[in-house]
Amino acid sequence: MTVPSGSARNLRSDIVFTFILAFACYVAWLVRDVLMLVYVSALFAVVLTPVVHLTSRLRIARWRPFKGSIAIFALLLGVVVAITVFGFLALPPVVRDLQEFAREMPTRLPGLLQKLQDVPFADQLNTDDIASRIQGFASQAATYLLLSIGDWAGKVFNIAMGFVLTVYFILEGEHAYEWFLSFFPPEKRVRLDRTLRRAEVRMDKWLVGQGSLMLILGVTSTIVYLSLHVRYAYALGVLTGLLNIIPVVGAAICVALAILVAAIDSWGRVIGIAVFYVIYLQVENSFLTPRIMRNSVGLPALAILLALLLGSALEGIPGAMVSVPTAVLVAELVNEYLVVKENVP
Repeated sequence: MTVPSGSARNLRSDIVFTFILAFACYVAWLVRDVLMLVYVSALFAVVLTPVVHLTSRLRIARWRPFKGSIAIFALLLGVVVAITVFGFLALPPVVRDLQEFAREMPTRLPGLLQKLQDVPFADQLNTDDIASRIQGFASQAATYLLLSIGDWAGKVFNIAMGFVLTVYFILEGEHAYEWFLSFFPPEKRVRLDRTLRRAEVRMDKWLVGQGSLMLILGVTSTIVYLSLHVRYAYALGVLTGLLNIIPVVGAAICVALAILVAAIDSWGRVIGIAVFYVIYLQVENSFLTPRIMRNSVGLPALAILLALLLGSALEGIPGAMVSVPTAVLVAELVNEYLVVKENVP
């Protein structure tokens, strides 16, 4: 029995395509870190492009000072200035306290260990062993920091490259988007473009809603820190607002950091911060988030949590930051291509 030449040709084509696809998957796995960096940068560009367009439309009388690419560099300059001002205002008190703590630790450590013995059942502890362990931990921490300089240099390089890629995607993103659509047949290109445009609108709304929540938490937490006389109140308030861009994890980091700083001075301040966060989380979950995010993201809490876990597992903090926009994109694609819609007469 002979196989038709057309069928044999199709079989060979399928085999070749399978090998090419397997090889492409293998190469993608080898360069997965680079692909993830490109994806995160592209998603940041999609989210930040409306901010650039809004900046470029600012007018002083009839003059548009931030027209075109100048808007991007103006935003970059604003970010650099903000980081510099924050560093000059927030870091010196922290560095000064750490230096003072390092100088006074040898003299304060015996007193702290003596107070530890007054705690019930703590008198059975070996204070000499605890002191040696603390000193050993300090030396190991210094050694770890010295050995991890190379890793930190690599992370800083990745952040810088992601920053540059984001700028290029903002400048040439429309050309890259049209090039991406050109891989699809014309009859499917329009549908995909319409779907991606809807996802982009939802991402823009997410940015506005998330920015509002960050501003509210940053201002309220700063007021609470100042009223409780917590150290580094302004720095903690800014970090609290910024870290709120990471769902769930950001709030947990803020609580832990603020409580750790407050515990240096008073347990009453620790209780005050804990009470504030409990009240704020109730208000945010029951009042702020439903009203601010209801018309933007449109995702259930379980989907947001799963997206956060996957994003943080793949790319750490940057992955967690873009997890919700990615979930919005996936939800829009699934709703367009996989969900069976009933024809309503």
